[in-house]
Amino acid sequence: MSSRHEPRRASLVESYRHGSIGATEKTAGGALEAVSVMLPKKEDATFETEAALEEYYKPIPSYEGYHRYDPEYRWSPVDEKKIIRKLDRGNISQALSDNMLKDLKLNTNHYNTGMTIFYVSFLCAEIPSQLVSKKLGPDRWIPIQMVSWSLTACMQAFLKGKASFYICRCLLGLIEGGFIPDCILYLSYFYKSAELPVRLSYFWVAYQSTQIISAFLAYGILRLRGHNGLEGWRWLFALEGLLTGLIGIASFFYLPPSPTQTASKFRGKDGWFNEHEEKVMVNRILRDDPSKGDMHNRQGLSFKAFWACLSDYHLWPIYIIGLSWLIPNNPMQAYLTLQLRAVGFDTFKTNLLTIPAYALFIVQLLFWTWFSEKINQRFLIGLVSQIWSMPLLIALSLIPAKASHWAKWALSVLLVGHPYAHAIIVAITSRNAGTVRSRTVASAFYNMCVQASSIVAQNIYRDDDKPLYRRGNRVLIGICAYNMALFIGTKAFYMYQNKKRAKIWDAMSLKEREDYLATTSDQGNKRLDFRFAH
Repeated sequence: MSSRHEPRRASLVESYRHGSIGATEKTAGGALEAVSVMLPKKEDATFETEAALEEYYKPIPSYEGYHRYDPEYRWSPVDEKKIIRKLDRGNISQALSDNMLKDLKLNTNHYNTGMTIFYVSFLCAEIPSQLVSKKLGPDRWIPIQMVSWSLTACMQAFLKGKASFYICRCLLGLIEGGFIPDCILYLSYFYKSAELPVRLSYFWVAYQSTQIISAFLAYGILRLRGHNGLEGWRWLFALEGLLTGLIGIASFFYLPPSPTQTASKFRGKDGWFNEHEEKVMVNRILRDDPSKGDMHNRQGLSFKAFWACLSDYHLWPIYIIGLSWLIPNNPMQAYLTLQLRAVGFDTFKTNLLTIPAYALFIVQLLFWTWFSEKINQRFLIGLVSQIWSMPLLIALSLIPAKASHWAKWALSVLLVGHPYAHAIIVAITSRNAGTVRSRTVASAFYNMCVQASSIVAQNIYRDDDKPLYRRGNRVLIGICAYNMALFIGTKAFYMYQNKKRAKIWDAMSLKEREDYLATTSDQGNKRLDFRFAH
């Protein structure tokens, strides 16, 4: 764009940020021209900035996409949508239904202990895994996790009793810990903040889809009970673990380090994107959140930076939510197959009857994640998940023992298939962190809180309370009510923080803002121009 258009362009940028014009405008010659904007609409922006202060939001020279950074680069919305579409293309529960616990001479409490060991191990591995991932790069670390998990999962086919069951649970937790935050960090290199929740929802859709596929596979594989003297659940662990290993090996060669590093022998010598597409990807990401350019994708964290992330009190409300919001649904999700067996369904009907719960889960996950970004609300959607669960828990705590098996099944399915806001909360943790350093640790720490809640949830249904677990369900009702207050309080906290900062920032002149950006030691979500999503 010629220099004589620069004042008008700056005006267009400001107008676009406030949502008053579209993405194209006529030039002096009358032709339509795409407008390059610095940030999305004001209500979606991570930082409240303006074109005149762009130099204070530049990425560091070592940032992997620096050679494609260009604040003046222009593209059309059609170009951006094409690139997003290009990017997007890019089992113990079944074993329980086959009498695994009985074969290993274990009861419900032993199972609880084993799962507690898994979650504690998972929790302990979260932050170390993230630190390794940040140093090596998630494109290298994620495949290592997958293959290691596969080998251990296959070894479950050789379980002999309580000790081996506990050891395998521990190893699986250590290997799996950090996997989700690693994926979040990796996806944040490619997607804008508002796009991340939906893409994360695809991750959990894939996970739940494997549950459905596993149920069908289990229906056939568990019929191998007695073949070569092995129980069906041993065949299940061996074969499904092998499949994950093959996918992990393929991912070693498939995952690129970043949008500008896709060329390789296996991905093609020209990579996935041409120069224009790489420029669009880098600049749209940085205009959405300039903090993503403050570290290289293989740059580790110092202890000082790590401690600063842990002590960031602005993220504590999200961590507190992570400690409890999934507890009302977790026990039923873990015990669905045991519950169905307890009320009289056989092994094969039990596996097939879990499918509606997972299908409902997928539908709710996709809808509420999409709806969250549509109405620009996050914590209120989390509140919906608790409102959904409360009447179901009350019904489960009161249902007569002689009630129809199908009535119990329907309540169980509805509870497992609840509005799952995890993708929304994970994404808002990443977004509200404000820097790549904080994002790396915050995602892991939030997930640690979720795993801690899983430890609590895993011990609410006890052996002396089965098969209806009335005492456990009454406890879940209380936790559900607490969560409702928590979601409302967290939203109010972030609204207050934004209002307080906006009052100070809006009162400053352009010169005062420039002086602040040039001299401040505030970083990430501590800066006056940062706005929390809620």
